[in-house]
Amino acid sequence: MDLKLKGKRAFISGSTQGIGFAIAQQLLEEGASVTINGRQKSKTEQAKEKLQKQFPNTQVSAISADFSKKEEVENLLNQLTDIAILINNVGIFEIEEFKNINDQDWYRYFEINVMSAVRLSRKLFPQMQNNNWGRIIFISSESGVNVPENMIHYGMSKAAMAAIANGLSKLTKGTEITVNTILGGPTYSDGVAATVAQIAETQNLELEQMKNAIVQQTNPHILLQRFIDPSEIASLVAYLASPLSIATNGASLRADSGVLKTI
Repeated sequence: MDLKLKGKRAFISGSTQGIGFAIAQQLLEEGASVTINGRQKSKTEQAKEKLQKQFPNTQVSAISADFSKKEEVENLLNQLTDIAILINNVGIFEIEEFKNINDQDWYRYFEINVMSAVRLSRKLFPQMQNNNWGRIIFISSESGVNVPENMIHYGMSKAAMAAIANGLSKLTKGTEITVNTILGGPTYSDGVAATVAQIAETQNLELEQMKNAIVQQTNPHILLQRFIDPSEIASLVAYLASPLSIATNGASLRADSGVLKTI
Protein backbone atom coordinates (compact mmCIF):
# COMPACT_ATOMS: atom_id res chain seq x y z
CA MET A 1 0.00 0.00 0.00
CA ASP A 2 1.29 3.45 -0.93
CA LEU A 3 0.72 5.66 2.12
CA LYS A 4 1.25 8.78 -0.02
CA LEU A 5 3.80 10.29 2.35
CA LYS A 6 6.35 11.32 -0.28
CA GLY A 7 7.17 15.00 0.16
CA LYS A 8 5.68 15.24 3.66
CA ARG A 9 7.91 16.58 6.44
CA ALA A 10 7.75 15.00 9.89
CA PHE A 11 9.18 15.88 13.29
CA ILE A 12 9.47 13.18 15.96
CA SER A 13 10.36 14.12 19.51
CA GLY A 14 12.52 11.66 21.43
CA SER A 15 13.55 9.68 18.38
CA THR A 16 17.16 8.57 18.76
CA GLN A 17 16.10 5.10 19.91
CA GLY A 18 13.11 2.87 20.69
CA ILE A 19 9.66 3.72 19.36
CA GLY A 20 10.68 7.16 18.10
CA PHE A 21 13.57 5.78 16.06
CA ALA A 22 11.35 3.02 14.65
CA ILE A 23 8.81 5.66 13.61
CA ALA A 24 11.54 7.60 11.83
CA GLN A 25 12.53 4.44 9.95
CA GLN A 26 8.94 3.73 8.87
CA LEU A 27 8.29 7.28 7.68
CA LEU A 28 11.56 7.39 5.74
CA GLU A 29 10.70 4.03 4.19
CA GLU A 30 7.48 5.63 2.95
CA GLY A 31 9.33 8.56 1.40
CA ALA A 32 8.75 11.27 3.99
CA SER A 33 11.52 13.59 5.13
CA VAL A 34 12.19 13.37 8.85
CA THR A 35 13.66 15.51 11.59
CA ILE A 36 14.67 13.50 14.64
CA ASN A 37 15.31 14.77 18.14
CA GLY A 38 17.33 13.66 21.13
CA ARG A 39 18.56 15.10 24.39
CA GLN A 40 22.28 14.66 23.69
CA LYS A 41 23.82 16.20 20.57
CA SER A 42 26.31 13.38 19.96
CA LYS A 43 23.70 10.64 20.26
CA THR A 44 21.28 12.59 18.07
CA GLU A 45 23.90 12.97 15.34
CA GLN A 46 24.76 9.27 15.56
CA ALA A 47 21.10 8.36 15.09
CA LYS A 48 20.89 10.72 12.12
CA GLU A 49 23.94 9.11 10.50
CA LYS A 50 22.48 5.65 11.05
CA LEU A 51 19.25 6.65 9.34
CA GLN A 52 21.08 8.29 6.45
CA LYS A 53 23.06 5.11 5.84
CA GLN A 54 19.92 3.00 5.97
CA PHE A 55 17.93 5.37 3.73
CA PRO A 56 20.53 7.13 1.54
CA ASN A 57 18.04 8.73 -0.84
CA THR A 58 15.96 10.47 1.83
CA GLN A 59 16.18 13.71 3.78
CA VAL A 60 17.09 13.32 7.47
CA SER A 61 17.86 16.18 9.82
CA ALA A 62 18.38 16.33 13.56
CA ILE A 63 17.82 18.83 16.36
CA SER A 64 19.09 18.12 19.86
CA ALA A 65 17.05 19.52 22.75
CA ASP A 66 16.38 18.52 26.34
CA PHE A 67 12.67 18.98 26.98
CA SER A 68 13.32 19.68 30.65
CA LYS A 69 15.18 22.88 29.67
CA LYS A 70 12.97 25.68 28.38
CA GLU A 71 15.74 27.55 26.57
CA GLU A 72 16.62 24.43 24.55
CA VAL A 73 12.95 23.88 23.75
CA GLU A 74 12.59 27.46 22.53
CA ASN A 75 15.60 27.01 20.26
CA LEU A 76 14.08 23.80 18.91
CA LEU A 77 10.71 25.41 18.22
CA ASN A 78 12.35 28.26 16.32
CA GLN A 79 13.86 25.74 13.91
CA LEU A 80 10.62 23.97 13.05
CA THR A 81 8.94 25.16 9.86
CA ASP A 82 6.76 23.47 7.26
CA ILE A 83 6.21 20.41 9.44
CA ALA A 84 3.18 18.47 8.21
CA ILE A 85 3.45 15.54 10.63
CA LEU A 86 4.13 15.91 14.35
CA ILE A 87 4.80 12.85 16.47
CA ASN A 88 4.71 13.67 20.19
CA ASN A 89 6.78 10.76 21.44
CA VAL A 90 9.35 12.00 23.95
CA GLY A 91 8.81 10.68 27.46
CA ILE A 92 10.42 9.41 30.64
CA PHE A 93 9.36 6.55 32.89
CA GLU A 94 10.46 4.77 36.03
CA ILE A 95 9.06 2.46 38.67
CA GLU A 96 8.51 4.23 41.98
CA GLU A 97 6.22 3.88 44.99
CA PHE A 98 3.62 6.63 45.29
CA LYS A 99 4.87 7.69 48.73
CA ASN A 100 8.34 8.32 47.30
CA ILE A 101 7.25 10.53 44.38
CA ASN A 102 7.94 14.09 45.51
CA ASP A 103 6.59 17.33 44.05
CA GLN A 104 9.66 17.84 41.91
CA ASP A 105 9.19 14.42 40.28
CA TRP A 106 5.53 15.16 39.53
CA TYR A 107 6.47 18.45 37.86
CA ARG A 108 9.34 16.80 35.96
CA TYR A 109 7.04 14.18 34.47
CA PHE A 110 4.46 16.80 33.53
CA GLU A 111 7.12 19.10 32.04
CA ILE A 112 8.73 16.46 29.83
CA ASN A 113 5.90 14.07 28.96
CA VAL A 114 3.04 16.57 28.71
CA MET A 115 4.34 20.09 28.14
CA SER A 116 6.65 18.90 25.36
CA ALA A 117 3.56 17.87 23.40
CA VAL A 118 1.71 21.07 24.31
CA ARG A 119 4.53 23.34 23.16
CA LEU A 120 5.17 21.45 19.92
CA SER A 121 1.47 21.26 19.04
CA ARG A 122 0.92 24.94 19.88
CA LYS A 123 3.78 25.86 17.55
CA LEU A 124 2.90 23.63 14.61
CA PHE A 125 -0.91 23.45 14.67
CA PRO A 126 -1.38 26.99 13.28
CA GLN A 127 0.99 26.13 10.40
CA MET A 128 -1.12 23.08 9.66
CA GLN A 129 -4.26 25.23 9.73
CA ASN A 130 -2.71 27.61 7.19
CA ASN A 131 -1.95 24.66 4.91
CA ASN A 132 -5.28 22.93 5.66
CA TRP A 133 -3.38 19.66 6.16
CA GLY A 134 -1.56 18.03 9.03
CA ARG A 135 -1.17 15.10 11.34
CA ILE A 136 -0.53 15.24 15.08
CA ILE A 137 -0.02 11.90 16.80
CA PHE A 138 0.43 11.50 20.54
CA ILE A 139 2.31 8.39 21.66
CA SER A 140 0.54 7.62 24.91
CA SER A 141 0.26 4.28 26.69
CA GLU A 142 -2.21 1.78 28.07
CA SER A 143 -0.77 2.94 31.40
CA GLY A 144 -2.72 6.17 30.89
CA VAL A 145 -5.94 4.14 31.09
CA ASN A 146 -4.99 1.34 33.46
CA VAL A 147 -2.57 3.31 35.65
CA PRO A 148 0.09 1.10 37.29
CA GLU A 149 0.24 1.34 41.06
CA ASN A 150 4.02 1.73 40.93
CA MET A 151 4.06 4.28 38.08
CA ILE A 152 1.25 6.65 38.98
CA HIS A 153 3.15 9.76 37.90
CA TYR A 154 3.86 8.19 34.50
CA GLY A 155 0.24 7.08 34.09
CA MET A 156 -0.92 10.60 34.94
CA SER A 157 1.23 12.08 32.19
CA LYS A 158 0.01 9.60 29.60
CA ALA A 159 -3.63 10.22 30.52
CA ALA A 160 -3.00 13.95 30.15
CA MET A 161 -1.58 13.43 26.65
CA ALA A 162 -4.75 11.67 25.55
CA ALA A 163 -6.88 14.47 27.03
CA ILE A 164 -4.95 17.14 25.12
CA ALA A 165 -5.23 15.20 21.87
CA ASN A 166 -8.98 14.79 22.38
CA GLY A 167 -9.51 18.50 22.87
CA LEU A 168 -7.17 19.52 20.05
CA SER A 169 -8.94 17.24 17.59
CA LYS A 170 -12.12 19.31 18.04
CA LEU A 171 -10.30 22.28 16.49
CA THR A 172 -9.78 20.37 13.23
CA LYS A 173 -13.43 20.34 12.18
CA GLY A 174 -13.81 20.83 8.44
CA THR A 175 -10.08 20.58 7.73
CA GLU A 176 -7.63 17.97 6.44
CA ILE A 177 -5.92 17.88 9.85
CA THR A 178 -6.24 14.95 12.24
CA VAL A 179 -5.17 14.49 15.84
CA ASN A 180 -4.98 11.00 17.33
CA THR A 181 -3.51 9.12 20.26
CA ILE A 182 -1.87 5.70 20.29
CA LEU A 183 -2.17 3.65 23.47
CA GLY A 184 0.89 1.46 23.26
CA GLY A 185 1.23 -1.72 25.27
CA PRO A 186 4.34 -3.27 26.86
CA THR A 187 7.01 -2.44 24.29
CA TYR A 188 10.60 -3.65 24.20
CA SER A 189 12.15 -0.22 23.83
CA ASP A 190 15.81 0.49 24.53
CA GLY A 191 15.05 1.65 28.05
CA VAL A 192 13.05 -1.46 28.82
CA ALA A 193 15.69 -3.67 27.20
CA ALA A 194 18.43 -2.21 29.39
CA THR A 195 16.36 -2.77 32.53
CA VAL A 196 15.49 -6.35 31.56
CA ALA A 197 19.13 -7.13 30.78
CA GLN A 198 20.21 -5.79 34.15
CA ILE A 199 17.62 -7.88 35.99
CA ALA A 200 18.56 -10.98 33.97
CA GLU A 201 22.21 -10.57 34.88
CA THR A 202 21.35 -10.09 38.55
CA GLN A 203 19.20 -13.22 38.61
CA ASN A 204 21.62 -15.22 36.42
CA LEU A 205 18.98 -15.93 33.76
CA GLU A 206 19.10 -15.95 29.97
CA LEU A 207 17.69 -12.77 28.45
CA GLU A 208 14.78 -14.52 26.71
CA GLN A 209 13.89 -16.32 29.94
CA MET A 210 13.82 -13.01 31.76
CA LYS A 211 11.71 -11.35 29.08
CA ASN A 212 9.16 -14.17 29.18
CA ALA A 213 9.08 -14.17 32.97
CA ILE A 214 8.43 -10.43 33.12
CA VAL A 215 5.65 -10.63 30.54
CA GLN A 216 3.96 -13.48 32.41
CA GLN A 217 4.27 -11.66 35.72
CA THR A 218 3.16 -8.18 34.63
CA ASN A 219 0.93 -8.81 31.60
CA PRO A 220 -0.03 -12.50 31.50
CA HIS A 221 -3.06 -11.80 29.29
CA ILE A 222 -1.19 -10.05 26.48
CA LEU A 223 -2.31 -11.81 23.33
CA LEU A 224 1.11 -11.73 21.68
CA GLN A 225 2.55 -13.48 24.75
CA ARG A 226 5.66 -11.34 24.34
CA PHE A 227 6.78 -7.72 24.38
CA ILE A 228 5.59 -5.57 21.48
CA ASP A 229 8.37 -4.56 19.10
CA PRO A 230 8.80 -0.78 18.50
CA SER A 231 8.32 -1.34 14.76
CA GLU A 232 4.85 -2.72 15.47
CA ILE A 233 3.87 0.59 17.08
CA ALA A 234 5.55 2.50 14.25
CA SER A 235 3.44 0.73 11.62
CA LEU A 236 0.27 2.18 13.11
CA VAL A 237 1.89 5.60 13.34
CA ALA A 238 2.80 5.49 9.65
CA TYR A 239 -0.81 4.80 8.69
CA LEU A 240 -2.16 7.58 10.93
CA ALA A 241 0.36 9.97 9.39
CA SER A 242 -0.94 9.12 5.92
CA PRO A 243 -3.54 11.02 3.90
CA LEU A 244 -5.38 7.68 3.75
CA SER A 245 -6.29 7.97 7.45
CA ILE A 246 -8.40 11.12 7.12
CA ALA A 247 -11.50 9.45 8.61
CA THR A 248 -9.60 8.54 11.79
CA ASN A 249 -9.63 11.67 13.94
CA GLY A 250 -10.01 12.35 17.65
CA ALA A 251 -9.39 8.68 18.36
CA SER A 252 -7.41 6.75 20.94
CA LEU A 253 -6.18 3.68 19.11
CA ARG A 254 -4.91 0.66 21.01
CA ALA A 255 -1.67 -1.04 20.05
CA ASP A 256 -1.59 -3.03 23.28
CA SER A 257 -2.24 -6.62 22.13
CA GLY A 258 -5.29 -6.94 24.35
CA VAL A 259 -3.72 -5.73 27.61
CA LEU A 260 -6.59 -3.30 28.16
CA LYS A 261 -9.87 -5.02 28.94
CA THR A 262 -12.11 -2.29 27.51
CA ILE A 263 -13.93 -2.46 24.17
